[in-house]
Amino acid sequence: MWQAEHVKAQLALLYPHCNIEILGMTTRGDQILDRALSKVGGKGLFVKELEVAMADGLADLAVHSLKDVPMELPDGFELAAILEREDPRDAFVSNDYASLDALPAGAIVGTSSLRRQALIAARFPHLVIHPLRGNLDTRLAKLDRGEYAAIILAAAGLKRLGLPQRIRAFISAEQSLPAPGQGAMAIEINAARADLHAWLAPLNHRATAAAVTAERAVSRKFGGSCQIPLAAFGEVSGDTMRLRSMVATPDGTRIATAEVSGSADEPEALGQQVVDLLSAQDAAAILAVCKAEEQAANAGKAE
Repeated sequence: MWQAEHVKAQLALLYPHCNIEILGMTTRGDQILDRALSKVGGKGLFVKELEVAMADGLADLAVHSLKDVPMELPDGFELAAILEREDPRDAFVSNDYASLDALPAGAIVGTSSLRRQALIAARFPHLVIHPLRGNLDTRLAKLDRGEYAAIILAAAGLKRLGLPQRIRAFISAEQSLPAPGQGAMAIEINAARADLHAWLAPLNHRATAAAVTAERAVSRKFGGSCQIPLAAFGEVSGDTMRLRSMVATPDGTRIATAEVSGSADEPEALGQQVVDLLSAQDAAAILAVCKAEEQAANAGKAE
């Protein structure tokens, strides 16, 4: 809702005579809180209902956290604008400890992300990682009740909701490479709405759009979803982009990494270069482990 209000305010500045209304909706991703996203359908759970509202003519556009948007959109929809990125880093949140390094053996860390799980497990095998779902207030309340020694959240969400004081430490990209699109917001529309595309163009941030296009190109090649511990992070400086990526098994025992630099005007090409480097490190075998674990979990759930 904060993101919708933010976009509404930006559009009001651009078009002061336009009447802008927010159609609040609760998605399946908001409703299912007792299971990890990787077990119940992944990223699409946060956008499907909004796309139905647009298809039915109830809404003109939808505002998403880009990292929640599937790599392939349904036919007839497109991302019309990518807003300037907020802080893309992960944030360490704890009432008792200053950082991941300070946590004692056996301490419980909460996260909703297989990517974070893999990276934490690789660096801190002595920690216990438990799933953490719910909106920001719910997650912080679980921490405050002592269910977790620490939780890992997106810094962008805490900053946007006026809670930067809850961040005990920022986790650098070197320690925890961000997810594709982390910290960025996207506006989705019906592809046939050329009028909307033109109106939203001023909100598109060129550098952010280039970076996340490269990141999503990597994720798309590997079938990126919540079921895959995958990171991709592009940084644009002038006309140049640095793109880093990582694919891992959920337990962090096998990790492939890649980094390239090149023209920011060719984000898809940079993404493909990273894909080639990861593939040369047998990323397919790593992903096969992820899929095998997912199938085993689904089989157990069916029983």
